[in-house]
Order: sequence, then structure tokens, then C-alpha cells
Amino acid sequence: MVVIDDLRTELGCYGVDAMHSPSIDRFAQKGMLFNHAYAQYPVCNPSRSSFLSGLRPDEVGIISNTVPLRRVQPNLVTLPQLFRENGYFTAGIGKIFHLSVDHADERALFVDPLSWDYFFDALDGTTKTGRQGAGRNLTNGKIPWATWKAAAGEDADQPDGINNLEVLKVLEDNHERPFFIGYGIHKPHDPFIAPKKYFEFYPEGRTQLAEEPEGRSKRIKMAIPNDRIFAEFTDQERREFKRAYQAGVSFADAQVGKLMDRLDQLELWDSTIVIIMGDHGYHLGEHDWWNKVTVFEDGARAPMLIWVPDALGMGKPTDSLMEFIDLYPTLVDYAGLAPPHKLSGASLRPVLEDPNASVKEAAYTQVTRGPKVMGRSVRTRRWRYTEWGEGKHGVELYDHSKDSGEYYNLSANPEYAHVVSQMKQLLQGGLSGE
Repeated sequence: MVVIDDLRTELGCYGVDAMHSPSIDRFAQKGMLFNHAYAQYPVCNPSRSSFLSGLRPDEVGIISNTVPLRRVQPNLVTLPQLFRENGYFTAGIGKIFHLSVDHADERALFVDPLSWDYFFDALDGTTKTGRQGAGRNLTNGKIPWATWKAAAGEDADQPDGINNLEVLKVLEDNHERPFFIGYGIHKPHDPFIAPKKYFEFYPEGRTQLAEEPEGRSKRIKMAIPNDRIFAEFTDQERREFKRAYQAGVSFADAQVGKLMDRLDQLELWDSTIVIIMGDHGYHLGEHDWWNKVTVFEDGARAPMLIWVPDALGMGKPTDSLMEFIDLYPTLVDYAGLAPPHKLSGASLRPVLEDPNASVKEAAYTQVTRGPKVMGRSVRTRRWRYTEWGEGKHGVELYDHSKDSGEYYNLSANPEYAHVVSQMKQLLQGGLSGE
């Protein structure tokens, strides 16, 4: 299971021609690419806690980056833990659960020793050479994380390169027994640091910015966290931000390529399920936003590519809706394991056998605004419907057959009152588990 931090569908296989992502693009040709895969929470820790437990964020009880899973769910059996308890060797390399805190005891909880026989992350392992390079903070320090660097050195001078060497070694040493390896790639997550060679795929000045349509609806205040935080960005700074993010994607893609080469060498494709995914979406200027934490399509949707040996749908994309919580029941299904608790997702096995099949009519994503307001969103094949604070702080309805960017809010248009009513019922039904 390869989880790439903050990876949106900024890949060649998702139709972004400017991207240099040959390894993931090659994998997309081999496995199944999900065009409509949705995270249940567009922030790292809540999303990962959700799909690694097979439960929705409200069920897990985690909706922030600061609360480790085990603090609120000490006895819950995670996905890798289930495989471990059934005789698999389990290894976590890089960021699988969350690792954003500085306190040693909290970081240990985020590692989650119950899940892994072995864990390794070179998060603090940047070499002296890798710390050198050209770059800058795009906000004169106002937003510390909005920093990029075209770093000196090679891949192994950066934590992701070091982690890649480790995952290849772990795979080499343990491939002859049943294994579950979770491999988390830190980039393209901020700060946007990658070896210089990956920036060179994107010549300066050629970065294309998102085009915001004229006449768009007035944005619901809650839709993005802060209207002012990026207001002072110039086009130059926007281009530098996006270019650095894209360089990080190409850096991550190169690590995937090395893993695929090792799977080739060890002849493991016929016996190994492989998942490559982002943990949620990300904005690169759409809706004037440069981050995650939204339930717009760009925040909720992320890449999902799956290879299952002998599955009949391999090599084909699918438009079937899937939620990240579907991964747990899917792997349990294929491995023939008994679920340790009631899972909230559905097995994707019918879709992986037939890309025209479907296992659900809707996907749900939620996010908080401040301590009291929750935004809840439901996505069907055609519509996205969102309520903020149960509608008290705003309602949104977007028609994806005409408005894939979600710029024209139809919720107050009388012509769509019946759609609002249907989507509201679907949202409420999903929240109640019906």
C-alpha cells in the first residue's frame, strides 16, 4: 500500500499532460485507475485513521491532525494489524499513520506499534548536501510551510529517498513469506523540497495557473478556511508554488518507479496486491485556495490505482464511485480474512472484476470549520451537495455534467429544488448509516 502525501490527481494518467509521472502512469496501464475516488476527510490524520480502520471519521472519533488513533481507539484493529494477527509480516515505511508532532511519546502513538512488526521513517534524515539548494519562502515568512527548494544532491539525500532504499530492502528480505507493507511517501507535501533534477521537468515561466471563471457564484464563507491567507500571492508566487508541488510529485513518482522495478525483479506481481493512492486532494489555486481542508472536488478527490493479480478488470479505468473506507473490506475480501469489527465501506471486488460495476451510489466527505461547524458533503456521479452546520451556515449544489470545477452553486435556484431535496435525503441517509 503506497500512500503519497497530499497527492491530488496531478498526474499524466489523470489527464494532466504537463506532468512527468511515468511510473504511476505505467502502473495505471497495468492496474485499475479510479476516476472517482474520495477521501472521507481532506486532512492527513483523519483521512488515514479512517481508511486504516475502515470507519468514517465520526465513527473513529478523529477529525484533527493532533490526536493519535490509539488515544481514542486503543483496542481497534487497524488494517495492517489485522494482517499481522493473521500471520503476515507487517512493515511501515515512511508516513502511514500521522507523524506531525514533536513530542516523542505522541510520535510513538502515531507510529502505532500494534500494526507493525517493523517500522522505519527517515523523516529527520536530510543530509548536509540535501539541505543545500536554491529556493525561498513565498510569503516572507508569514506562512512558514509555503517554502520551496530545488535541493542539491540525489534522492537519497532526502528522507523520501532514504525511505525508498529501506522499503526495497524490506521487500527483498521478506518477499518469500506473506507480507503487508505500508509505504508512505512524504512529498509532494509541504515544504516543497525535492532534488533539483525534478524541478527541471518544469521550466520556469511555463507553469499554467488555474483559470477562475467569470460570473461564478459568490462563495459560501465556510467553503474555504480563510479568504485572506493567499490574497497577496502574485502570479509569480503562484507559479513557483505549483511548479514546486509538481516537482514533488515527480520525485514521489520516481520512488514508485524503483519499487515497481523491484517487484519486477522479485517476480511478485502474480502474488501481490498493490495500491497507489493519495491520502486526500489538494488545491493549486482553484477557488483561490492553495492547500487541502475543503470538500470541493479538488479537496475530496484523490488518485486511487489498484492492481489485483488475475482480476478481470486490470488495465481498465473505472468511473465507479469509491470511498477510501472501501479499501479495508476489499483487502479483507481478497485475503479471506474475517473483519474484526463492522466495516463502513464496501468491497471493491465487483468493480475490480468489471469496471462497469458499482458498489455504491454516493461518496461522503466531511471537514470542520472551527470548533463547532461541520461541513458534510455527498457526491453522486452527477451532483455534489454540501451542508455547513446542517445548512445553517450555507448549502452548496453543483452539477458535474456542466460544472466540474464547482463554481456555480445551484442550491438556491428553484429549478433545482427537487435535486436539493433528494441530495439532502441522501446526505442524511449516509450519515445515519442507512
